[in-house]
Amino acid sequence: MAYSRYKSFIVDGAYKRVPFIKVPESPTDCFTYYKTGRTRLDLLSYQYYNNPNYGWLIMQANPQYGSQEFKIENGAKLRIPYPLESAIQGYENELQKFIKLYGLD
Repeated sequence: MAYSRYKSFIVDGAYKRVPFIKVPESPTDCFTYYKTGRTRLDLLSYQYYNNPNYGWLIMQANPQYGSQEFKIENGAKLRIPYPLESAIQGYENELQKFIKLYGLD
């Protein structure tokens, strides 16, 4: 089962705003180049994580391209947080820091 990034934002049955949380860099991260019309984040997720559900994690690691896959320019270099378990743990750590500092809306 895939990690649910929304579970921390359900309070009393209602969803709270999901903030942007940057995935920390790691020396084990991988890099690839985006090819318009050929590259899709679900396919990259499957290629690197053997699971198509982590395209969001790749976008979180690449905030310079915004939050929408179709805005990524052809030839753009993408950081793939790797390995998945470490990337999820890094995301969780940053998320808990955010919640401690700012709370949830």
